[in-house]
Amino acid sequence: MIRREISLFLKNVPGELGKLTALFGDAGINIDAMTIQDASAYVQNLFEARGKSLKRLASSASYSSMRRDSADFALVRLLTDKPDESISLLKENDFLFDSKEVVAIDITNKPGEFAKMTKKLGEEKININYVYGSVSDSDGKCLFVFCPEDVAYADSIFEGGRY
Repeated sequence: MIRREISLFLKNVPGELGKLTALFGDAGINIDAMTIQDASAYVQNLFEARGKSLKRLASSASYSSMRRDSADFALVRLLTDKPDESISLLKENDFLFDSKEVVAIDITNKPGEFAKMTKKLGEEKININYVYGSVSDSDGKCLFVFCPEDVAYADSIFEGGRY
């Protein structure tokens, strides 16, 4: 299923994540999936990708400066049950954010299910830029979020539970 993912930067200080999650909770918005990473790792990956794709490397001074500045922030990616309301709420509260389409799939929590999904994407020559998920007990479902290069095509592969 195609869903809207929200990406934002938070200050990397105690209490910021609590403020963000309380903002959603107070508005009656559920967070279905979330991943958080140190923004300096994100910046490092960005510079490495830029170097590979453009056949040039950023200057070490430029990279060092960006990495130092980005260590003060965390990159948060999340799915909510009310993406339009979430976006409005973030705008009202002056958050710097972006949104994009991703593929979110419920799978059974048992060995090999995730492998079936990722193998199928590989067979269809769909690259996965990143993935994150939720975990449940062994009897429940897990939600995995994929950011493939071709969202519509990846979504079509899993319609009707095909994988």
